[in-house]
Order: sequence, then C-alpha cells, then structure tokens
Amino acid sequence: MSISPNATTLPILYSFRRCPYAMRARLAIYNSHLDVELREVVLKDKPTSLLTISPKGTVPVLQLPDGRVVEESLDIMYWALQQSDPDHWLPSELVPVIQALVKQNDDEFKYWLDRYKYADRYLEHPMEFYRSHCESWFAILEQKLISNDGFLLTDRYTLADIALFPFVRQCAHVDRSWFLQTPYLHLQTWLEKMINSSLFIQVMQKHPQWLAE
Repeated sequence: MSISPNATTLPILYSFRRCPYAMRARLAIYNSHLDVELREVVLKDKPTSLLTISPKGTVPVLQLPDGRVVEESLDIMYWALQQSDPDHWLPSELVPVIQALVKQNDDEFKYWLDRYKYADRYLEHPMEFYRSHCESWFAILEQKLISNDGFLLTDRYTLADIALFPFVRQCAHVDRSWFLQTPYLHLQTWLEKMINSSLFIQVMQKHPQWLAE
C-alpha cells in the first residue's frame, strides 16, 4: 500500500499537498490501503494531462485505469472506501447523516472560511465578522464532539470527521492564538489528534512537482 510518486497502471491522483479537498481524498485513499500514482500539481503550472481529463483544472482528480475520471474529493473518498473500509468510516446507517454534515461544511462553513482567511479581499466587513460565522460552526462541532465521546457522529472516526478536518485545520491556522483561547476544548483536542496522527503525517509528505516525461 502506498501513495507513490512513480507508478504505472494504477489509478492516477492529481493532488496539491496543501489543498484541503486533496487532503481528505488522500486520507481516504491511504487509510483504505490503496495504491495510486500521485501526481503533485503546482496550481500555477497545471499539467496538460490534468486539463485534458478535467478542464476545470481543480484538484483532486482521480483517473481510473479504465479511463473513468472522478473529479470531486468526496466522490474520491467514496470510491476509496467502497474498495476498502478497514476502519468503518462509512457505516451504511450513517450515510445520510454524514452527507448532511459534510454538505453543511462544504456549502456554508467553507463560504465563511474563505472570507475569514482572505479578509483583505472581502472588504465589505472586518475579519472579525467573518470569523464570527466560522465560530458558529465551531460551536456546533464542539457540541457534537461532547455528545459523541470526542468524535462527530459516533464513538469513532467516520468519513465526516475526515472530510471536515482539513477545513477546521485551515480555519484554526488563520489565527492559531485566537483558536487556542476559544472555549472549544473538545474541538482543539480533536484537531490536534488528527494533526499528530500517523495517517495525516503520511499523507502530508512532500513530493516534487510532477512533470510529464
């Protein structure tokens, strides 16, 4: 099992190390013990092979050996877990709840996260205004963690924890001092546990830019 920068006849994953969408795709692939060829993309210099199979030019994108292309991070996660789900991240009875929570994260929280992180581009309001909306999401997650023994939906990780984690991490790192003085102690613990996990450390290894031969 590996995420290899040099491989053949394997699914090809176009990725960018710091992208939260790509992070969660890599987390699912790695935890599923699947081999893929990792192609690290520089977003300002996207390879022609990526744009050919996915003209929108965003990552992650997974090209399967049979030619099928999976263009959304959640679909890549589902694909990986359908191949192998050793830690039961996708229990069938929780799929609707998982989907609803991830949709709320991606549709609502991400909107405010972008404005908080890039407040200098959104001058209609001060940074604190955008942060307050992010904090509302933190408060919701904190209560879920309290109710579920340190996880979002049950007493262990599910796809929801893994799919939300990169975005919570990104938001917390905008102003880490602020985040650490908030009352969301369970969220802080949950985040640090994931950041320090061997799984996250593995998927965050640096790879050189992939260049076509």
